[in-house]
Parts: sequence; C-alpha cells; structure tokens
Amino acid sequence: MTYKRILLKLSGESLAAGAGSGIDSDRLAAYVAQIKEAAALGIQIGIVVGGGNIFRGVAGAAKGFDRVTGDQMGMLATVINSLAIRSALEDAGQPARVLTAIGMYPIGEPYSNRRAIEALEKGEVVIMSCGTGSPYFTTDTGSALRAIEICADVMLKGTRVDGVYTADPEKDPSATKFDRISYAEVMERGLKVMDLTATALCKENAMPIRVFDMDTPGNLLRLLKGESIGTLVY
Repeated sequence: MTYKRILLKLSGESLAAGAGSGIDSDRLAAYVAQIKEAAALGIQIGIVVGGGNIFRGVAGAAKGFDRVTGDQMGMLATVINSLAIRSALEDAGQPARVLTAIGMYPIGEPYSNRRAIEALEKGEVVIMSCGTGSPYFTTDTGSALRAIEICADVMLKGTRVDGVYTADPEKDPSATKFDRISYAEVMERGLKVMDLTATALCKENAMPIRVFDMDTPGNLLRLLKGESIGTLVY
C-alpha cells in the first residue's frame, strides 16, 4: 500500500447527494463500502466530515446568527454526520468511534491525538468531529490539524470533482486539471482547494494533500493502491 495511515476529509454536502440537505442513505452506504474496503487492507483511517448538509456557520451568520453561535451550530452538524458514518460502519461490521473536540460525552469521547492513535492502531476507524473545536476555523482546517496530530501519511480530500483545476470546472468548461501542484501555487492562484489557513498549515508541516472524486465507487481503493487519481498538492 502507498499509505499506512490516512486522514480522509469528507464533504457534508456530498452526504446529501442530490437532495441538497440531510443524509442520503445510498451515498452514505457507498462511502462506507469504500472505507471498509480500505480498512480491510490494514490501512488506518481517520475521518473528518463537514456539516454543510445540515448547517453552515458562515451562512448562519449571514442570516442573523452571530459568527461564534453559527460556528458552534456547524460543529454540532458535524457530530450528526459523524454519528451517521459510525453507525453505518458498525452495521457493516467495521469497528469505529467518534471523538469530539468539544465535550459531548456520551455522544462521543473527548478528542486527544493519543486516544485517536490508540484506536487507529486497534483497527478502528476514528471519526473526529467538531472541527478544531473553536469558531472561525473551517472543517478543512480541522482536517489539516487532525492529519498532522495523528501523524497521517497524507490528507485525502474527497470531493465531487476529480481534482484541482485552474478554475471551477462546473462553471468554466475550459478549466484544466493539475496532476500535481505546490502549496505555494495553490495560494498564489487563489485556488479553492481548501481555505488558506488549512493550506498554510499543511505547507508548514509538509502534509501532502490528495484531492480526488470520492463519489465514484472504488476511487478510494484505487488511490490507496497507488493509482494516480486526482491531484497531489505538495
């Protein structure tokens, strides 16, 4: 295998599939099937999932919530998605646990990198929720931080597009895809791979990012087996 331990970042919106909000059971099952396949190969898997299918803090602030409250509501949304993923994994026979960056026992155990690593080494999929636990940080930044803390070999950002493009391929048909791109070029071009804080954190800690299409069944396993899927940010 190319990697021994990974941090998989999943989009909350992707969990909703075409519905726009909520959790689509077919999409959830498809994700879980891919994650279980990877875990069966002995790969240690940490997961961070967004909450945009339920509530997005920035959007809430635009509707009148103060930013701190909006972000806290967004953190709770990530817990709902995390619990759904854990339950689906356990139903599929894959041990999993949810760790939360803010106190929420017994819904989830308090997060610490040692607790996460111990669970990973026992073969459990570890789902780390609530982002960083602080407002004004996205789940992308939470993913970057957790990837570094658990000493992951790579951060895999599963999206609905198949990599990083010169522009949004859903809006600009002339956009071209990068096979590889440096952190510096991502920031210079203002590409929307992740927010700047997350990109800078990965750059400072030499955490490679692989952006790929998670919605195509089998892509995660192909990537982990060494196929050049998506875009490598290094």
